[in-house]
Amino acid sequence: MRTLQLADKTVPVIGQGTWRMGEDRHRRQDEVTALELGIELGLNLIDTAEMYGEGGSEEVVGQAIAGKRDQVTLVSKVYPHNASRKGIPAACERSLQRMKTDYIDLYLLHWPGSYPLEETIEAFERLREGGKIGRWGVSNFDVADMLELKGIDSDSACATNQVLYNPEERGVEYDLMPWMQTADMPLMAYCPIGQAGNLLMNPAILEVAERHDATPAQISLAWVLRQDGVIAIPKAVDPHHLRLNADAAKIELSIDDELLIDTSWPAPSRKKRLAMV
Repeated sequence: MRTLQLADKTVPVIGQGTWRMGEDRHRRQDEVTALELGIELGLNLIDTAEMYGEGGSEEVVGQAIAGKRDQVTLVSKVYPHNASRKGIPAACERSLQRMKTDYIDLYLLHWPGSYPLEETIEAFERLREGGKIGRWGVSNFDVADMLELKGIDSDSACATNQVLYNPEERGVEYDLMPWMQTADMPLMAYCPIGQAGNLLMNPAILEVAERHDATPAQISLAWVLRQDGVIAIPKAVDPHHLRLNADAAKIELSIDDELLIDTSWPAPSRKKRLAMV
């Protein structure tokens, strides 16, 4: 598995997302088992959030990493309405309790909110100094937000920005991705294989998949990872899908493959509003 540096850790370029996990207790054991298998397959970067299942996802993660915490790089996110000087430490403590761990490797602000960024960063820094988190970062921040963040004096720098990115949602390529590349900041791509399945039924994706004897989901992942400095965090519960995700990092798309996909979703030629779900 290819790797890169994220929050002072060496992590795989494909991790495990957990959005929508923890919402149905009847599926919980399957979700736990899936995360455990993912860790065995080398997908030991796990992304979650207090928002997912209103803490249910973090509980699933806590069960999955029990006894193997040192094998995992753990990412979680705080609600913007909890991102105050007092709210962040309380939210972090709740997340730690749900995941049954004493630290989070990377703690993100889920999206820009109403609290001043200076206050949020100050709270993140206190958590870092206290050993509760390793590094901090953001999610769903556009270039203007990143520039505001960069202008704030802090003891440590933002470690990542997690954004929506896949072949049909590539607006970040216009200015946000280049800005992050210049800053040597990894981009974490959520929903890297889309949501409703339309992406995976696209004729160009299907043709490229046939060329590589791969699945459409694998091609979407390979496309997201075609540039350096990008991490994909697909969610999977089916063991077969997990194994396919792990193998997707081996696929190298040709220029012809990329040009074919471009016919369906061209690279952005102008600034677009940052897409998010």
